[in-house]
Amino acid sequence: MSGKVTLFISGISGSKEIKKRQQHISTMLQAQKIPFETVDVASDPAALDRMRELVTKGKPKIKDPDDEEEDEEEEEEVILAPQIANGDEYCGGYEDFENAIEMENLKEFLKLK
Repeated sequence: MSGKVTLFISGISGSKEIKKRQQHISTMLQAQKIPFETVDVASDPAALDRMRELVTKGKPKIKDPDDEEEDEEEEEEVILAPQIANGDEYCGGYEDFENAIEMENLKEFLKLK
């Protein structure tokens, strides 16, 4: 069962490339008549945490076996908008979205089929 497609964006990104990618995803979803919700992670810290949680859910943490000290300030993977989810399922980022369009399996990518 699928939830609602969510596009996580950053409304205050200084990067023209990120803005362009966010707009491209939004335009493509509208063109395909796929209903979606846009969530601005820059204005909602809870939404940012939610996006990060979805992206990292299920990914194993890689620890250096030679590092005997437990570093409490582990390096976190940088997760940037845009990211796409369907309900509680992470779909992917911009590159994944582009690949799904190229492979003509956007609905599968968005977990709508």
